[in-house]
Amino acid sequence: MMTWNFIMGIISTVALFLPIAFILILRLGQYRTFPAILLYYIIAFINNFIGEQYVDTSNKTIKYFGLTNNLLDAPVMLLFLTYFCTSAMQARRMKLLIVSFVLFEISVVVLMGLSKQAITIILAPGLAIVFGFCLLFFIRQAKLAITHRKATGKAIITASLLFAYGCYFILYLLYYVFETHLEGKIINKEYLADTYLVYFFTATFSSILICIGIVIESRRVQKLNELKITRKELSIIYDGTETAARLRTATLDFDRDQYN
Repeated sequence: MMTWNFIMGIISTVALFLPIAFILILRLGQYRTFPAILLYYIIAFINNFIGEQYVDTSNKTIKYFGLTNNLLDAPVMLLFLTYFCTSAMQARRMKLLIVSFVLFEISVVVLMGLSKQAITIILAPGLAIVFGFCLLFFIRQAKLAITHRKATGKAIITASLLFAYGCYFILYLLYYVFETHLEGKIINKEYLADTYLVYFFTATFSSILICIGIVIESRRVQKLNELKITRKELSIIYDGTETAARLRTATLDFDRDQYN
């Protein structure tokens, strides 16, 4: 019998694969921090794929891959979010935060083992930090998109992540903190199914939205690369001339877009 959970499980798995396909097709896989978001979606896709048991996988493998996915979530996403930093200093501070958070995760796992209890402790600050940065960057990129009609792709990407992590934080509270799927020590399958259904909808919508943002952002990246090539070629031809100086001045604002 086909249920909403079964249908949305398939749809969300396909949706999680779409960002992977778009990043590879648009050749963003090696661009700045896009390898991090590519890794993020590969892990999420595999986790969904084996979790829904589309292939014969042991429960132990599903459990530990899911726990590993939760451990990597915040560090990998924070690494990608450095793409939206407004300065090199902010990027360095975020990378320092990532290192600190990874050390925190290692400490918790060493003390408590790779368990649900450890993940419960780790996920709370991880989700909160990622959500906070998503909100910060979304506000900035949305302002740029509205007032200057640029950074639209970045605004959509951050909106997608803001929506996703807002929902994930609610799901974390329901599943790990309030344990709404438990009645005593017995799992209420109906409540558990509802929790997964919300996750499937969240993953599907955010994945589709981020694909739109990736397509728009890839066009900006392509224009930036074309301008850099043009500037390099003209600099070789007019090296040391007034024309080359004017060209460098004219492209200064475009280069700043890397931190917008």
